[in-house]
Amino acid sequence: MANNSAANISSQWMTMLSQVLLSADSSDPGSRTADELLNLDREEFDGLAALAQANHVIVRGLAVVHNIYVEAGDTVRAEWTAAALAAERKRIATAVEFLGTICAAIEQKGLDVTVIKSLDHWPDMGSDIDLYTSSPAKAVSDVMRREFGAQIAARSWGDRLACKWNFNLPGLAEPVEVHIGRLGQTGEQVVLASRLPGRSRRAIIAGRAFHVAAVSDRLMISTLQRMYRHFYFRLCDIVDSAALALSGAIDYEELRFSAQEAGIWEGVATYLTIVSDYVQAYRGADLELPRLVRQDARFGGELVYFSRDYLRVPILPQSAGLYRRQLTGLLRRREVHSSARLGLLPWLATAAAVGHKLTGSDKGIW
Repeated sequence: MANNSAANISSQWMTMLSQVLLSADSSDPGSRTADELLNLDREEFDGLAALAQANHVIVRGLAVVHNIYVEAGDTVRAEWTAAALAAERKRIATAVEFLGTICAAIEQKGLDVTVIKSLDHWPDMGSDIDLYTSSPAKAVSDVMRREFGAQIAARSWGDRLACKWNFNLPGLAEPVEVHIGRLGQTGEQVVLASRLPGRSRRAIIAGRAFHVAAVSDRLMISTLQRMYRHFYFRLCDIVDSAALALSGAIDYEELRFSAQEAGIWEGVATYLTIVSDYVQAYRGADLELPRLVRQDARFGGELVYFSRDYLRVPILPQSAGLYRRQLTGLLRRREVHSSARLGLLPWLATAAAVGHKLTGSDKGIW
């Protein structure tokens, strides 16, 4: 009963955060959401903040909540939000400073580097720093160790397949995850990866210049992460992708062409449809996705459910079907090495599940 009660409370907090970030009238002092926020005790507020942290929306979410408290004259709760925002902004400022220095050091050696995922949530930031480079692994490792005293974390089977290295830096709480030459859970995405640096765009974040993924690449990377690997959405994925759609930044024809080449168009279409359906539930209007997206989506938001802090995507049969289509596409294009890598995914997932059942951890596998 206690577990069920905790799950119900977390679900209510997710609803509050969704209302705050997606509904136009959530900040209205007379709204139901504002009334619920004004009745949170300290323990409940800390739970709400923790959920926002896990979903990478703590700055954007609590900024709205803080304004609600200020307008209501609730100085006690306003102090709670102010303290939480100050702590998170301090963490992010340190991470961005390190990120800028790392990118500059890599580029000074004549190596390319593109920031992926980490800055997509701005002014929020994730719990690690993700980079992509097409440069040799040894050259990147040398920079990280010599310039920053970084230690290379133990690599799992999945890390090796994905050509992914994790570095721990003194003074930086977040690990730095570098994808080298490949993308995807098993490193199957070679074409998408090879085009990433040339298609990247320059972005100014906190006064620093970074190369970040182009909009289409950003959406494809998010799709690979959510629809083909983790099978859950963070609330930031909904908010970030909705913002891109509403701003008119997405070239859907170009996105379809690139995603078809990567063999994940149906996954991208499904990802965007889920985002649109979720936004519809809170905003009262969807993202007006073009027909070419809706017609190729395999399912939508009706199958997404909240569990263990995130919005879950059903694995069987829906996501498994997307995996099969991706593998079939690679085989049809005779991409032998990528097909072989992707074909290992079910075995890797099974080993991880068995390891977790036996030891309580999938460390070293996934």
